[in-house]
Amino acid sequence: MSLDPEDDLLAAEYALGTLDPAERAVVAARRQREAALDAAISVWERRLAPLAEAAPEIPAARDFLPDIEARIRAASRPAVARVGDDPVAALRVKLSRWRALAVAASLVAAIVLAGAVGREATRETLPHEFVAVLQKSPDAPAFAVSVNIDTREFTVRPVSAPAPTGKAYELWIIDAKLGAPRSLGVIDSAQITRADKLRAYDPAVVADATYAVTVEQPGGSPTGAPTSAPVFFGKLIPVGP
Repeated sequence: MSLDPEDDLLAAEYALGTLDPAERAVVAARRQREAALDAAISVWERRLAPLAEAAPEIPAARDFLPDIEARIRAASRPAVARVGDDPVAALRVKLSRWRALAVAASLVAAIVLAGAVGREATRETLPHEFVAVLQKSPDAPAFAVSVNIDTREFTVRPVSAPAPTGKAYELWIIDAKLGAPRSLGVIDSAQITRADKLRAYDPAVVADATYAVTVEQPGGSPTGAPTSAPVFFGKLIPVGP
């Protein structure tokens, strides 16, 4: 059975903790016998759970509700005297409307805050350092490539791969989003090579790409494209936050 909008709003207020003790007790009793209301409260509790986990408690400076109610009563008396309406009923209607507006505003704020907290938590846990071992086979590592995903700077450390006489090794980034392989420059087979040529690429591409080494002329490929098949290759894996 579907829940009417008023009861769904009541479920949201219950989950937010904005009901007074008497109202909360009534809703708590109702949810024991009304499955739809109980389910709605559970849904709202799950939606708002990130707030309870991420936001610290902030005590209110003071309780403004008595002042608000006093002003409502004072403003309502002249109109009631003229038209003969029940002042209690009028007050309840106004309080109900204002409570609905307050809950709606609270829910919007809660959703925005939950999204911000979620984005911040995700940002804090993303890995920043990646490494790849470029090799022909698991027992023949040739180069170790480390990449900082924030700066997209990389370091290539030779492991065991002396270049053929009169030739050089060239490093390439390969990804379907880039189309053809893109050169990252000639790398030294005896010393560490550092460069920042990955700055031209999106971090997601940098993290997911395949890295390969080909044998080229001493200054690198004269065509801007690999002139031979890769002799070493590998993919990045995250190694730290």
